[in-house]
Amino acid sequence: MAARPVPAALVTAALTGAVATALVVALWSLAATLAGGRDAGMPLDAGLVTGVVQGLVFAAAAPRDPSHRVGRAAAAVAGLIVFLAVSGLAPFGLGLGSEPFWAGVGALAVAAGGAVAIRAAFFGLDLAAFARMQIETVAIRLLRGFGIAFFTVIVAFPFYVMVVASLKPQGLLLANPLDLSIDFGQPLGTLFSAYVEVFTTFDFGRYILVSTLVSTITVLVTLTLAVPGAYAVSRLRFPGREWMGRSILLIYLFPAIVLVVPLYAVFSLMGLRDSLIGLLIVYPATTLPVSLYMLQGYFRGLPAELEEAGIIDGCTRLGVIRRITLPLSLPALASVALYVFMIAWNEFLFAFMFLDDPAIFTLSRGMVSLDSSEVPRQFLMAGAVVVTVPIMVIFLWFERYLVTGLTAGSVKG
Repeated sequence: MAARPVPAALVTAALTGAVATALVVALWSLAATLAGGRDAGMPLDAGLVTGVVQGLVFAAAAPRDPSHRVGRAAAAVAGLIVFLAVSGLAPFGLGLGSEPFWAGVGALAVAAGGAVAIRAAFFGLDLAAFARMQIETVAIRLLRGFGIAFFTVIVAFPFYVMVVASLKPQGLLLANPLDLSIDFGQPLGTLFSAYVEVFTTFDFGRYILVSTLVSTITVLVTLTLAVPGAYAVSRLRFPGREWMGRSILLIYLFPAIVLVVPLYAVFSLMGLRDSLIGLLIVYPATTLPVSLYMLQGYFRGLPAELEEAGIIDGCTRLGVIRRITLPLSLPALASVALYVFMIAWNEFLFAFMFLDDPAIFTLSRGMVSLDSSEVPRQFLMAGAVVVTVPIMVIFLWFERYLVTGLTAGSVKG
């Protein structure tokens, strides 16, 4: 006789299905309203009923199906039937006959998404022997999935609005603010006209080159100074070593707005204002402390015996750093380089105060030229996308090095 799910498993599955399906309903309603330009409703009542049925169907099939694949498929089919029936064949307020794509695909998304979420919450758990530990596991998985979905929407939604606003004329956005769909049927020249204007009329190509140059030099200067400094604090013994290692970040107690006024006066007297040299002095000075702090933690985590063996073999201290320490520190160096590059790329206050010549504007400084009542907001959003996309691509590409470098050195031994 096949085992049956205990009552606690049935209740937990029903609640899990209700929460998961309601979340899918909310996400699809938002997507259909914004991306499709349709005023899609949010049928949470239908979603809750569908989720409860899906959870019960999944729980009933799970004891006979250790892999939970049959339960997932049965929950998806049951969810689709129930969701369409409860919504009167008009899910999200969109009839299958009038809006077949958004209504039909939305119903499939709710059914499939709820079934997949339920299986992910119960994966590896025995519903015939369900106790407090299993309930806590399901709750943690459900909260983790909800958190990921919530923060993904919070992060992606503003960027999506920014992209759409850069591709649509301001008149269309004002006429229907909820219509954030993109008409890909129009000619590419019309669709990307704002980007063409940004690069031709407002010279954003030059701004990109200047920002790349300034950010790259800032990274090189910062690493050149931070590596020997962090190595000295972590390995060498000298008076004040502990105090220096602990007080590196004291500069961040002072807001940048407090420092920019005296720096503006000093640079004006020295003839460094309205020049990239001034920025190349300020940027490494502001990024060096945290770079020292990150690298010294990593260097302290490296086995000192490797460096001692290198010295015994005849290497000088600089040779040990070049041949042993630096190759072992590539993850930390990559994370510091990415961090410094991002700061220099996005920095605005010092660039705004020090630069007046458009020929040497950085990207963040050049964005000010788009912030005018005479410039359509479409151009401003296009400029924001141009500023954001390169650093986003770089961050996603090197994200694994950033995580490794930030956590390295946090545990000794």
